[in-house]
Amino acid sequence: MLSRYDVAVVGMGIVGLAHALAAARAGLKVVVIDREPAARGASIRNFGFVTVTGQARGEMWGLARRARDVWAEIAPAAGIAVEQSGLTVLAHRPEAQAVLEAFMTTEMAEGCALMSPQAVADRMDVTGLAPFRTALSSTHELRVEPRLALPALATWLRDRWGVAFMGATTVLNCETGRLSTSRGEVTAEAIFICSGDDLNGLFPEVLARHQVQRCKLQMLRLADPGRRLPTPIMADLSLARYEGYAALPEAQILLGRLREERGGLLDQGVHLIAVQSADGSLVVGDSHEYDASPDPFQRRDVDELILQALRESMPGYDTPAIERWIGFYAWSPLHPWFTEEVLPGVHMTVVTCGAGMSTGFAIGERVVAAANVSLKGAA
Repeated sequence: MLSRYDVAVVGMGIVGLAHALAAARAGLKVVVIDREPAARGASIRNFGFVTVTGQARGEMWGLARRARDVWAEIAPAAGIAVEQSGLTVLAHRPEAQAVLEAFMTTEMAEGCALMSPQAVADRMDVTGLAPFRTALSSTHELRVEPRLALPALATWLRDRWGVAFMGATTVLNCETGRLSTSRGEVTAEAIFICSGDDLNGLFPEVLARHQVQRCKLQMLRLADPGRRLPTPIMADLSLARYEGYAALPEAQILLGRLREERGGLLDQGVHLIAVQSADGSLVVGDSHEYDASPDPFQRRDVDELILQALRESMPGYDTPAIERWIGFYAWSPLHPWFTEEVLPGVHMTVVTCGAGMSTGFAIGERVVAAANVSLKGAA
């Protein structure tokens, strides 16, 4: 069987769907192909937290701002609930406060403000939070439930934009203008490969050249604590990890203190993100382990380190775990993302820093627009 399209996208995660949306909006006939029947990888195993504040200064910050705007535009149309908006970053240590004060002098502080504990208390219930010196409040962020948002986005792309989906389909070979799959041949003027951390699938030599590995993370869902968080929460450890903060000179002083006090958490890449779902449960994480092939086992001691970070910042939210899971995403020490034309008309795009939900829509727009010459025959 031979199927003809203007654009074929390999990968049903957020980066692949972002490419499909950009191409469909350009009036092109699009198919999305994935070996799974629906998204099963990094895109449904994360916080669903579209993060702007704290992204690396420059390109990543700009991409996140654009992607956030796309999320805000399409979520209502696709029936995707925005569970939380904004962000609150708690500074418990004076060194963390210094990082936030330095951040506020940068252009990235647009839409942000420093708030006293009393000002935070005027906005939200702080009885479950540990004492803090100040907090950064951001208006940019939004949070969706990823395991619901990704299927809803795919359905909307199919119903509103006519995007075809070939799930449970393995791509066996790729060449210019043609994909051989387990369900027959697919031809397309342009092919976008967005296969995430599949290091041994299509064009493994390209991924090897970009030094792509896997990052393994652990996350938990905790029972409803009986309190509502109007925004996601971060704290001191995040200031030493997110590059928008961590690249500031003041962050090195904070990192030194954290190394002395919480070296075990840093060794496992643990920092605190806590978000709340519609049923009141909390999604809490996470840890980071880098390897070409991390083991698939969830470690109780790492979960305990994550819960330690939660208790230090949010002791009133330390409820029993009702779900635990492992995620994997593509990671590279070279860059946060890349796109490359691996064959004429065949483009590989990989987000290599765990920010696919936060930047994917903007990256998809950019890559599809840059492939304009390849798309002219299909327009």
